[in-house]
Amino acid sequence: MHGARHRARPVSRRSVLAAGAVTVLGTGPVWVDAALPTARTLVHPPVPPAPATPPAPSPSPPKPPPLYAALRIVRENAGPPSVPAIGYPDGYGIAAKYQTPSRREFYAFVEGPRSDAGIPMGVRWSGEKIIAIITGDRRIELAPDPADPETMRFTLPVVRTTQVADSGTVQVWSMISTADSGLEWRVEHNDVDRAAGYWQKVPWPVAETRSVINYMVAAEACLYDSGLVQRARQRQHFFSLMGFETNNTLHQDNPPHWHLAYYPGKNNGAKKATVPHYYLDGAGRITRNAQGVQGSGEKVYKVGEAAPIYDADGGLVLTTVVRTEGGLDLLTPNGPGYAIVSPGSFAGEIQVHKDGHPWIWVSSDDDVRAGVLRTRVRDGGTMREEYELHYDPLTGKLLDRRKL
Repeated sequence: MHGARHRARPVSRRSVLAAGAVTVLGTGPVWVDAALPTARTLVHPPVPPAPATPPAPSPSPPKPPPLYAALRIVRENAGPPSVPAIGYPDGYGIAAKYQTPSRREFYAFVEGPRSDAGIPMGVRWSGEKIIAIITGDRRIELAPDPADPETMRFTLPVVRTTQVADSGTVQVWSMISTADSGLEWRVEHNDVDRAAGYWQKVPWPVAETRSVINYMVAAEACLYDSGLVQRARQRQHFFSLMGFETNNTLHQDNPPHWHLAYYPGKNNGAKKATVPHYYLDGAGRITRNAQGVQGSGEKVYKVGEAAPIYDADGGLVLTTVVRTEGGLDLLTPNGPGYAIVSPGSFAGEIQVHKDGHPWIWVSSDDDVRAGVLRTRVRDGGTMREEYELHYDPLTGKLLDRRKL
């Protein structure tokens, strides 16, 4: 080589191509000698730039899960179960699960986007007169379609996150008292023409539906007389009396039974709550107690076996024992003992003994078509308490309570 040497400088492949300089095959930096721009090099045509890659499309936001709204459609006259035609706007539909016809009603769940104001709906039941549509505990306002008087128009809010969250629509029950009183008492109003699912396949439980209310009236009297309700209220705990429901396919509530539960807290989410299930035979006699404790599973107590109910700290609250003839003993700690008994079926008047002696007689009558529940408690030949409760027969909403 002759002449001055120049120090080579590293240049990236991209900058070399852009400057029109020659390059050598290979990867990484290319060294270019400024004094000898063509010496000992292999010349290649310029490499065209790679085509631009279009940006990837932005992912679509996930479609929100559907919300739900239950509706119960009631026709004027009972008959063989059938299905009405239901109209709804685009974007909504009838959920495939839990569509349920009965002898007088049909219920289903609408699914789609949330609508607090409600979506326009229509329903037509061929050959049938629609007298009410229920959602929650209210009757929806209906208007006949001007073009077709047999089609009823209405507006339905869609706000529930699951179908189970709206199961209150399909059940018909009245809250006689609430948890803050120390005794939550719920009476289910079971109607053979509303029977659904399991209850359409078995003989109608006439004695069992009547017996359940009698048991609950008797248990209420015992819980108040013993002071247990008052004590629960002071502790911000509560007892709960409930029966069974024959209209709810979301929860097939069978066989017939009733509950005398204890919740050591302000609501039904209380930890270590105890929930007995007193199962009944065809005469309303208790046959066993399947008693569950929240977080600890369930244990079955047979006839004659003591079933203790504890609070969350392990303190004894009450003990119940299923009697040989089918009644129930309620034994309070350091207090009175009660026995709910009957000479025959528990569907008629039943008796309560206190500390081994006859104390009160209890009976009830629930007219589910008229929406009137009567409860009676007498002391020998004297009537101690008699109540008449009026409720909406299609929702169970309590309208009036009269002491007679």
